[in-house]
Amino acid sequence: MNSSTTPADAPVDHPPASPDVHAAPPRRSLGDLLGPKRIGAVYVWVVIAVVLVLLKPDTILTTSTVTQILNNSAITGLAALALLIPLAARTFDLSIGFVMSLSGVTAAHFAATGMSILPAVLLALGAALAVGLINATVVVLMRVDSFIGTLATGSIVAAFITMVTKEQDITDVALTGAFSEIGQTDFGGVTLPVIYALVVAVLLWAFLERTTTGRRIYSVGFNPEAAKLAGIRADRLRFASLVCSAGIAGIAGIALASTIGAGSPTAGQSYLLPAFAAAFLGATQLRPGRFNAMGTVIAVLVLTTGTTGLALVLAPAWAADLFTGVVLIAALTITGAERRGLRGAKGPLAALRARLRPTTTTNPE
Repeated sequence: MNSSTTPADAPVDHPPASPDVHAAPPRRSLGDLLGPKRIGAVYVWVVIAVVLVLLKPDTILTTSTVTQILNNSAITGLAALALLIPLAARTFDLSIGFVMSLSGVTAAHFAATGMSILPAVLLALGAALAVGLINATVVVLMRVDSFIGTLATGSIVAAFITMVTKEQDITDVALTGAFSEIGQTDFGGVTLPVIYALVVAVLLWAFLERTTTGRRIYSVGFNPEAAKLAGIRADRLRFASLVCSAGIAGIAGIALASTIGAGSPTAGQSYLLPAFAAAFLGATQLRPGRFNAMGTVIAVLVLTTGTTGLALVLAPAWAADLFTGVVLIAALTITGAERRGLRGAKGPLAALRARLRPTTTTNPE
């Protein structure tokens, strides 16, 4: 009887447990970790390598070919990594190729006039960051679609470069000295831009996977409205992501200009499509459906192995573009399917949904 129940014996309603937050993550088997769903590109990479070895064993199975693939991957890798943060926040940046050209031309111009390397590099990075601020203002503050807004900004940057350079490469004997060491210094055949790309990849991995801000960026990318309801400042994160993207693209442009020994007005534009292909293919690796740094590194190596191998076996010039285009379409298809799946119960917004879901209690009878 209720009248004989003491307060100490009375049933008490407790809020439901939060397994999504406190429970230990499920342990994955070795088969899951090494399965095609998580590292499928690695198996594709192996297949590409085997085919190339069968076609040109004397050419492919050499240390010089391995270092060539690594060195060719560096600039593409930096360009792809520049896209990661905005893509994770569901924002496109189509201006990175133009930013690469701008920073390369700026650094080469000031270095050619006799300015020391550090100020020339800082001015080039400042120019890149200025474009990032313009992109962020157009996209976030003016509410222009990121695809259109960053493409328009890139077009303006291209016009500015053409106006200043008259479509002529900036070359000077001064660019063969300390400036060239930025991109041409090597250790055992592996050039410095490879090191730059690896350092940026590790920093982005730590930022996106191990910090609260990184997790918030992923939340914004998966569902901006739910993220805002959870108190996340989505616009601020998208603004910062575009600035960061321009900064990394600026580093890539400087490294590219140093590697080729000149400031080319159009050198960066050719990296746009491979960068997007690598970023989307990387989103199918390790953390399927999420843009991640280490997956992008794997994707860049796969793409560069394919394109470099095609050149080594004397394939037609159009074969490399065909390869990159096919990879991009496949990666977009797979990434879209994975992200739709992650918006379900297993996505990173599961905790947000759990917090936003009304809590119901049952009164004891």
